[in-house]
Amino acid sequence: MTIRALFAALACAVLVSGCAGNVSGPNATAEEAARAAYRHDGPSEITLYTMINNRSDSGAHTAMMINAPSQRVVFDPAGSVRFQSVPEIDDVLYGITPEVEEVFESAHARETYRVRIQKTTVAPEVAERALQLVQGHGAVPAAQCSKATSGILRQLPGFQNIGSQWYPNKLADDFSRLPGVTERVRREMDDDDKSLAVKAYEERKRNARLALAAEG
Repeated sequence: MTIRALFAALACAVLVSGCAGNVSGPNATAEEAARAAYRHDGPSEITLYTMINNRSDSGAHTAMMINAPSQRVVFDPAGSVRFQSVPEIDDVLYGITPEVEEVFESAHARETYRVRIQKTTVAPEVAERALQLVQGHGAVPAAQCSKATSGILRQLPGFQNIGSQWYPNKLADDFSRLPGVTERVRREMDDDDKSLAVKAYEERKRNARLALAAEG
């Protein structure tokens, strides 16, 4: 590798440092993921999440939610928001109920980052194909969240114009040019520690289980 290529690679890693390290724990079992599977009654959709630094406006991370007829999952390549009660296998999170979706968004939207949320309706078979692709992809190396997500999207009918992107904002801009995309931006002023939102959710789940056990 030349010195110029080395500096280019290092610059790329810094710019996408939001997905610069996969801190997920051991994979769940297939049985645990199957038990957690959640079917959402809305249309088949793909939602792209882009986490953006509020100071620099640079893209920090990319993730994607897939609502397929069989189940709804989040593909969070090299991400760092993880739940004890939400099974994960190779960067795919299972059991994405409305509450988990809300916590996932809220954990990323904080005083230092906002979340650009883009959604498009797709045919059921396209959503199922996206689900198969993320399940078969494997864990994503550090700093390749946008590269992995764009690679998945480019294999889907109707998404061929998505570029092979290393940068979250560029992928979001490509996604915005797809027909029928809706978009919103989520801003919050929570503490920068993403784990706090997840801990609060896990505590609510634990208390609900204890209350149910007490009633029984």
